[in-house]
Amino acid sequence: MTQRWHAQGYDKSMGFVSRYGEELVEWLDVKPGERVLDWGCGTGDLAAELARKGAAVTGIDASADMVEQARAKYPQLDFRVADGQRYVSEAAADAIFSNAALHWMTDAAGAAAGMSASLRPGGRLVAEFGAAGNIRRIREALGASFAAVGVAEEPAWPWYFPTVGEYASLLERSGLEVRTALRMERPTPLSDGEQGMRVWLTTFANGILSPLAEDVREEVVAETQRRLKATALWEDGRWTADYERLRIVAVKR
Repeated sequence: MTQRWHAQGYDKSMGFVSRYGEELVEWLDVKPGERVLDWGCGTGDLAAELARKGAAVTGIDASADMVEQARAKYPQLDFRVADGQRYVSEAAADAIFSNAALHWMTDAAGAAAGMSASLRPGGRLVAEFGAAGNIRRIREALGASFAAVGVAEEPAWPWYFPTVGEYASLLERSGLEVRTALRMERPTPLSDGEQGMRVWLTTFANGILSPLAEDVREEVVAETQRRLKATALWEDGRWTADYERLRIVAVKR
């Protein structure tokens, strides 16, 4: 199962990801001249915001398509294709920033070890990503839809959604001292009107859906939408995603 990213479509329909991350930028409280790694930078919008605040930013992302788009939008910045589950920076960073990316890194221990090794002593991590319970209703509807249309295998979920305790313990074992760990419910309106859930599914559940035959994939998407329309995620002609987020602030020992 491989998650495929289409960066231009992502920018068009999923701009809310960066908008919600703007508050997280403020939490980092970057100082001019600090060296900052954006761990899972996507198409670069928040790396650019950090640079506007005076940081020397390097953005890493496992998707070559995302990095290509980031370079096209912000050619003055340093973006690299790198797997955040394996990456270690050559030079120690003052801070690591990560928004809506760590839940894609299912080798969470590898990602935590890489982030810790990439920070100088006293350097800080500010991150937000999906918490345990994130998109619970969407996942339940997707799983039920696989069964309803006759797909024998259950979906192989590509996400890591930990509890506060699980992730805080993981970071502590990796040499990071957790200062703040918050779980937040954050229902998130989707764009594209009635097509919003379809667009969300074909973007973020691409790795689950793409192995299916095209006609079966369409049946699964349609059935998932039908089931979700009976929930609070569909109201007044607009979709909402049932996001739950985990926000972390930690410091390298």
